[in-house]
Amino acid sequence: MLRLKNAVSKAKQTMTARAPKHTALTILGIFAAAVLTAGAATARAQDSSTQQTTSITLPSKIAVAAPVTYDNKYELYGGLSFMNFQAGQALPKRMNLGGGELLGTYWLNHKLGLGLDYRGEAGTTPVYASAGQSPYNISRPLVYMNMLMVGAQYRGPKNQFIAVNYHGYIGASKGIFNATQKQNQPQFYNLTGLYTNRTKPIAALGGSLDFNLSKRAAIRLQPDLILEHFGTETREFFGISGGMVYRFGKR
Repeated sequence: MLRLKNAVSKAKQTMTARAPKHTALTILGIFAAAVLTAGAATARAQDSSTQQTTSITLPSKIAVAAPVTYDNKYELYGGLSFMNFQAGQALPKRMNLGGGELLGTYWLNHKLGLGLDYRGEAGTTPVYASAGQSPYNISRPLVYMNMLMVGAQYRGPKNQFIAVNYHGYIGASKGIFNATQKQNQPQFYNLTGLYTNRTKPIAALGGSLDFNLSKRAAIRLQPDLILEHFGTETREFFGISGGMVYRFGKR
């Protein structure tokens, strides 16, 4: 019985001695957890502040291009051109002319515009074989033409990248067929088969494709059917030009 009392007394003393150690460890653990929690909260706050500051101080440098609205009042087109032609009523072969075109358009609304078109072309033409053996000694004389026409443009399908236009112009063309020799005698034209210098009606029917570079500028490709009446009948030829379009003025 005495032994049992002594054992109980020793156990109480042992628990009493160990209690302070457990309490100290518990307090130390609670303090460490608090420190870690506070550090994590501070880190999250710093990350949030950094992200907010970055989004404000680093705006995008890429600007959005202005939309192509086709609300311009005026339009200028200039480009290089090509067309074929027959410089005499009975000449067996056609000739090629090269030059330039300048077109100004006043848009009445978003579909219909009035145009004033100038084209200047020049090239050499084959003539009758007998002309090379004549006193004139002509093989391929120079021919040039000046054309001034008025008409209309109609704007067809369009979007931000491309626009399709249709047009028809009519006017007059002045042809110079003795530019090389400066001869004006009837025998010169009889030997060569060339037209005499004259001004005659001419028309251009066709369309154009505008590839937009910006709201105001575009690259244009423009094919045409050319109708002329330099001889005794109306004849059809092919023409094409390519160049730059500039739109300006708000309708």
